[in-house]
Amino acid sequence: MNPLAHILEHKVVAIVRGANPPDLLRIARALHAGGVRMMEITLNSPGALASIEEISREMAGQLLVGAGTVLDPETARAALLAGAQYIISPTLNKKTIRMTKRYGAVSIPGAYTATEILKAYEYGGDIIKVFPAGSSGASYFKDIAGPLPHIPLMPTGGVSLDNIKGFAEAGAKAFGLGSALVDTKQAVTDEYLTKLTEKARAFVAAVA
Repeated sequence: MNPLAHILEHKVVAIVRGANPPDLLRIARALHAGGVRMMEITLNSPGALASIEEISREMAGQLLVGAGTVLDPETARAALLAGAQYIISPTLNKKTIRMTKRYGAVSIPGAYTATEILKAYEYGGDIIKVFPAGSSGASYFKDIAGPLPHIPLMPTGGVSLDNIKGFAEAGAKAFGLGSALVDTKQAVTDEYLTKLTEKARAFVAAVA
């Protein structure tokens, strides 16, 4: 499996932040049942590295697991050694990108302005996470794609079922979905997991 090609093909990255570690495998399976093939575990979640290791092992060949909210190269390395196959950051850090590429993983740094987006790509970012995306809307992505059509963009923050098609039509190549898909403040019951699978299916269909 080529991780970058896999992300660009399947597009939807489920961002799981602050989940109870014992619930993560059930969440992962519910997402997979809904057609989601990428799951980002943020490193400011409890037991994040152990969770990355567990999900990478238990869902091998089914779900591509990555680490999110990675702010420095040392943290990126720890996540990669735990099994993360892509590293996502809310910000732009050249050393983090280089560490990620050294381990042969996919680098998805965060940027916002045209200058930051170009720098992130020139430093080696494979896909650039544009964050926060909801406040700018899809029209911003269309504007950015004018001078920078060769850079794959991933809107994150504020992406919902109501606007995801607009981002796709504006040229976005992947989508980071947080609480609009995985609400970790709710109790993880059988009913919750059924609804999660349904939501996952709806998001996947929206960008198919």
